[in-house]
Amino acid sequence: MTNNFTKYQKIIDDFSGHVSNKNFETLFTEKCSHIPKTERFLLKMELKRLEGLCTRLIDLRGHVDGECQIFEHDGRSHYLDSIAIKVFEENIKLYGSYTFGVYEAVTNTENNFRVIYQNEKAGIKSPSPQQRVAQNVLEKTQYPAQLFRFGEYYNRVEERMNFSIALLVTIENKSIECNSSDISIQGCKFRLPSTEKIKVGKTLIIRFIGLEDDFQFGSINTFEYTVRNVKLIDNIQLVGVERVSNENNSRDGFKPFIKGFIQGNKRRYKINLDNTLSAIQARTFEQYILPKSNELPVFIGGKADHWLPKYALICQNNKNIFQYWQDEKKCSTLNCLITPERINKLKKASVLGQSLLVYSFIHKNQGKTYFYTADETQLKDEPDFITEFLGFAANKSHFSITLLTISDINKGKADSFYTLSDSITKRNQYLNLPTSDKHLTQIDELSYLIVANDITDDSLTKSYQTLAYENIDPAKLKVFGHKRLTKPFHVDELGVNYRNHRKESRFQYITSVDVTCKKIAWSAKSHNFSTSGLRIDFERGVPLKKGDIVHMSFPELQKITSIFNLKELAYEVIRIDKHKKTLNLKVYVEKHKHIGRAFFKALIEKNKDKLTPDQSASMAAGLAKPLRNIYSDCLSIPNLIVQTSGNRYKVEAIACGRENGSLLPLMRQLSDTKEHFNLYPILSHLNTTNTLMANLKKMHASDIPISTILYIAVNLDETTIEKQITTTLASDLDSQKLQNMFIRNALKTGYFLSLQLTLSKTNAPDMDYLNPELSYIGSYAIHRGKKIEKEIWSVAGVIQVIDTTKETMMRMKFST
Repeated sequence: MTNNFTKYQKIIDDFSGHVSNKNFETLFTEKCSHIPKTERFLLKMELKRLEGLCTRLIDLRGHVDGECQIFEHDGRSHYLDSIAIKVFEENIKLYGSYTFGVYEAVTNTENNFRVIYQNEKAGIKSPSPQQRVAQNVLEKTQYPAQLFRFGEYYNRVEERMNFSIALLVTIENKSIECNSSDISIQGCKFRLPSTEKIKVGKTLIIRFIGLEDDFQFGSINTFEYTVRNVKLIDNIQLVGVERVSNENNSRDGFKPFIKGFIQGNKRRYKINLDNTLSAIQARTFEQYILPKSNELPVFIGGKADHWLPKYALICQNNKNIFQYWQDEKKCSTLNCLITPERINKLKKASVLGQSLLVYSFIHKNQGKTYFYTADETQLKDEPDFITEFLGFAANKSHFSITLLTISDINKGKADSFYTLSDSITKRNQYLNLPTSDKHLTQIDELSYLIVANDITDDSLTKSYQTLAYENIDPAKLKVFGHKRLTKPFHVDELGVNYRNHRKESRFQYITSVDVTCKKIAWSAKSHNFSTSGLRIDFERGVPLKKGDIVHMSFPELQKITSIFNLKELAYEVIRIDKHKKTLNLKVYVEKHKHIGRAFFKALIEKNKDKLTPDQSASMAAGLAKPLRNIYSDCLSIPNLIVQTSGNRYKVEAIACGRENGSLLPLMRQLSDTKEHFNLYPILSHLNTTNTLMANLKKMHASDIPISTILYIAVNLDETTIEKQITTTLASDLDSQKLQNMFIRNALKTGYFLSLQLTLSKTNAPDMDYLNPELSYIGSYAIHRGKKIEKEIWSVAGVIQVIDTTKETMMRMKFST
């Protein structure tokens, strides 16, 4: 006997819904005469089971690749996506009522994650879009997302109250009756038909006829206003106006009346919270994204053609870039990457909205490090030497590809005030403290902000390593080397974090450390320590990984204590940098107390005045906030916000400071609404999204980000989105030849995009940073406050999208 009816699926499809027919027995026996009697009996029982009435509720939220909605049927509420609804309706017609056959068909649609996983495991390919259309399966083509801009936090001078009242507006001797939307002491908004022409800057007369019957506010009942903004919504103009200031204002009673009217009624009619709501949403994403940024913002100081890197905003994800550009003494060598010549090139490139590619490698000799760099323009000047340089560089152990972009310093963005009205901030003066004059002077001395993105990937490196370089000319190679500075310059590290996640104080201390793991020994130097952990640096990379248990001895510290045995102390590796040279460790307690913890606790207590605290920031720590604000305004890389929704993830928000590049315009063009962007080019590749989301579930906030590269072919001449956009993983094209073929085909019919997606797990939100505006919203709209707070805590990860098309096109040229 068998319960597997897969081989009889055709028979089941033919007889489903027909068991109650009079001629069922005859037809079934005739059709199944070749089937053994026992299996025929079980098959008949299966058909009867499928026609049995079902009462189960279906909830597909988190189980399918689609947005679920409430679907009502026969008094029951199911949560189904568009594909499941179609299948439900088709099977209801087939069976005549809600049966187990309907239930199983709906829970086994091809976009069900369980079905997708089973098919992948069995090696069954997903059907093509053409096949899906032939199968009458709806293809999802819209992945709507809203864009949130950093830095646009417009403060209001006074509170606005949502209040609809009849107005008589006179524009150029023409009087029009309309209704207000909100009012404040010095202004108001009103609705006007789109047929009425009105321009910003125009002066008009307003009479508050809806208030005159119930209130008296003086002998003057008409007031002059200036049009400040006009917004068209559904063929209705929303006009914002401001009261014209003149001598009559101080004599009429309208201003004190409106002030008292708002204070007495604002809880009844509700305060207009639009500014604060949009600001806190953007601020929420900003404080999640910036501490997880994979790019290194570098602020440039000095005079023209003598520019030097001065400050760098450091976080967990970009620290590896800063550390790459350090010599053996940990002195910064960012001047090798960002030279005055390259700054001039970047200024010219930025006019065209372009970036600059820099290839680099590090040569080590007699304990000293030597940096070699070549940007794309330098290599174009050496067409015969270009492939040899790249092949040689890629075969060095420290090869890197860096993408540079430049922005001007906007001093006006140094402060990011809360969008609370003055009535609130007067009671909390500390909320809106501006940047000090001292730090503004330091900002005045800065010239540019240059952002460095390390786009190096193992697959890219392997491709470059195939380039021949055996006959490379050492004299030409030497030209790209940088001289070692006789007097090292200093680049201040400024922490970009919004809050301090450390549980204990750390102190800088350099001492020798002997490290052993699985009978292999290394020598290292400590960088800093706390009671429960420390950071150590190796001269060379070590074959360790996160989670390894190492045993450490402190020979120099042992000389100063006889009470504590500082040999073979167990520590766990909790983080290791890209080059396997810097380790962060915490004490590993097996059975008894840890001697290292007791020793370092005693050392800190007895030497607090002598030890130097490690603040992860320099003496210019007060500059971190204004420079962070300036950087957030310049952030041009789109960041996708991953939020939890039940037991699954959703991506419905994009955040950045500026809209640059070709990706956002493309996603705007593909959207079916003006207010949203369509993430179809990124999220339609199911394998990519499934892999990223599966990894996100396993990740911790301290983990190294996970990257993948997408290739996208765009042909906007086609009529459907499925044909306009073709997306594939670069790793699926497992040779440079296949990648080149994909790119050429894309360029024949349209254009090509290469995107590097980098996924990071986010930390817990800093509610102290968000609470002032959140509390203000909760005071007047508690339901909206709770909804936003829920959204704040729902953020689980960030996907940074870097456009690497330029590097991909150059690599294609080199390989051919």
